[in-house]
Amino acid sequence: MSKKLKIGIFGFGVVGQGLHDIIITKNLNLEIVKFVIKDPTKKRTLPQSLFTTDRDIVLDDPEINTVVEMINDSEAAFQIVKKALSSGKNVVSASKKMIAENLAELIQLQKEHGTSLLYEGSVCGSIPIIRNLEEYYDNELLHSISGIFNGSSNYILSKVYNEGLDYDKALKQAQDLGFAETDPTMDVGGYDAKHKLIIAVAHAYGVIVTPEEVLNIGIQNLSPYELQYAKEKGVKIKLVPVAKELDDKHLAMFVMPKLVGQNEFLYNVDNEYNGVVVQAAFADQQFFFGKGAGGHPTGSAVLSDIAALRYDYQYEYKKAHGKKELKFTNDIELSIYLRYDEEALVEALGFDEIQERYFSGNFKYVIGKVKLQHLIANQHRISASNAFVAFAGQLVDVKLT
Repeated sequence: MSKKLKIGIFGFGVVGQGLHDIIITKNLNLEIVKFVIKDPTKKRTLPQSLFTTDRDIVLDDPEINTVVEMINDSEAAFQIVKKALSSGKNVVSASKKMIAENLAELIQLQKEHGTSLLYEGSVCGSIPIIRNLEEYYDNELLHSISGIFNGSSNYILSKVYNEGLDYDKALKQAQDLGFAETDPTMDVGGYDAKHKLIIAVAHAYGVIVTPEEVLNIGIQNLSPYELQYAKEKGVKIKLVPVAKELDDKHLAMFVMPKLVGQNEFLYNVDNEYNGVVVQAAFADQQFFFGKGAGGHPTGSAVLSDIAALRYDYQYEYKKAHGKKELKFTNDIELSIYLRYDEEALVEALGFDEIQERYFSGNFKYVIGKVKLQHLIANQHRISASNAFVAFAGQLVDVKLT
């Protein structure tokens, strides 16, 4: 029989409201005791008695055994989750930035206090990828994980490609629909996708890295030239995080736009949908698809975690606690597309092999192999010069240098 959960929820934004909408339609053995919010003057659809601005009312209440954390401030979120876990409360979180930045400590806190932190809703919205990596693939050798992990950027890219909207109009639509924040940097800059990749990799490979170690290049510099190129070549541009096991000792990770061919699963993943491609040694290639943005899709993943806590479910982090021979590296080479203005940038990236080059008026691009370390060293220069970079190869072509 499941145990009764008495819940304190931090945040009543898009996901918090979506979660509440779902909960009230279900006959579950749980009770929402209190919502902790930031703005007490904002009009709410629920009775005022359910809300407080004092986090300790929830964290110090011995009757509340479960905390659900869904706020935007990653530092404040970490302090909430840390105190909750340390005081014997189980936690469900959707804060991917907070988890990615503090994952090693969060794993240790659970071990020390015998509590559980679940975060399916932090990665790819409604897609149950963390539970699958944790359970289904626990003894599987995974060659790679890649996909579309950010619904906001994918919505923008879809509107630009499929409907011919310019970037700014597509971004405004995403913001109006609640898919993108007022400051969209986390989404379009690839930071959000990177945080999700870091979390997924911890369960897939047992390798824990900090966000600062992983390269992320976003879609902010997208121009009509990229649309022209994609249409001519019959490809789409998607923001794709990649994790690839290079051999039994090295794992590579990066996030950047990718030129996706029509024969790839991700080609038909449009709008706010996400897709995850897992390449396994024995199960071969598998594809997960679902909505990655919006209150109800993410709320459904959060509710799944809450329901699992009724039966004392915990992540075991089997691969992280096992033999740690696999190490993260940025010492790889890969093929990229670079649209640029300055010849000096091409020289700085040190292309080892140029496969294609094009000049026509203001449209200049080159496709060739570069070292990832050269991209890292020139990341700010690429952004400042309005150049656009995309992964132009296949995962099998990503090699150690």
